[in-house]
Amino acid sequence: MSTSNINVQVDEFLLKEFDHFCKDVGMNSSVAINLFICAVLRERRIPFDITDHADPFYSISNMEHLRASVAEFEAGRVVEKTMEELIFMEKEI
Repeated sequence: MSTSNINVQVDEFLLKEFDHFCKDVGMNSSVAINLFICAVLRERRIPFDITDHADPFYSISNMEHLRASVAEFEAGRVVEKTMEELIFMEKEI
């Protein structure tokens, strides 16, 4: 079987997370993408539901906020909040 390459632009953070996931389940990203392609061709559809109401946790703005928070944590700039403060902050939104 001959193979071909696909060049795809992917957010760096997402690719890192995808590679970690693939490693955790015992495969690499190439195998995972080949599984996806086989599923699409077998089922003649995208093998999962695509909705216009994506999980807001994974929104671009939230992911940027999370990356910034992780960078601050890794730089040693940690802000501690009590549970009461967090509950109050949640109600402000």
